[in-house]
Amino acid sequence: MEVIKTAIDGVVIIEPRIFKDARGYFFESFSQREFDEKVGHVEFVQDNESMSSYGVMRGLHFQRPPFTQAKLVRCVKGKVLDVAVDICKGSPTYGKHVAVELTEDNHRQFFIPKGFAHGFAVLSETAIFQYKCDEFYHPEADGGISILDDSLGIDWRIPTKHAILSEKDTKHPLLKDFESPFVYSK
Repeated sequence: MEVIKTAIDGVVIIEPRIFKDARGYFFESFSQREFDEKVGHVEFVQDNESMSSYGVMRGLHFQRPPFTQAKLVRCVKGKVLDVAVDICKGSPTYGKHVAVELTEDNHRQFFIPKGFAHGFAVLSETAIFQYKCDEFYHPEADGGISILDDSLGIDWRIPTKHAILSEKDTKHPLLKDFESPFVYSK
């Protein structure tokens, strides 16, 4: 696998080695040994999968301490724009984001460390999205910031009139009204 650094420290894009022939393709979607060597040690404890249609936007979600989550995400069918937003108070990149297109064809994965809000928008007719988490889901620790916060400068590539959000995701605060539970530490 190749690890591509992004503009925000710790947020990386992973491109697997893909072996193709007349039968199709094969790739290792996860190797703990290689992940440890090239990204760092993270023990994933839960795998999730969602299916969504065009225009669905999920996020920007995180879990509050002590149940913070790092995530390794990928799109196995369709195409999504996946985004990580730094929400660590005191971070030099606070409020900044990294966006990456994840598709069934590019097989890319995106690693989002703890201290980031995460979300995605479905750009294809449907998308199946998978993510590994290093902490179990705790509903009482659920948090978020508004996925439609213009101050974040995210081009979701979906006209707002076509955006489909859950009721919960329409109630998250803007970044300027948000009190982050995360503190930056180098």
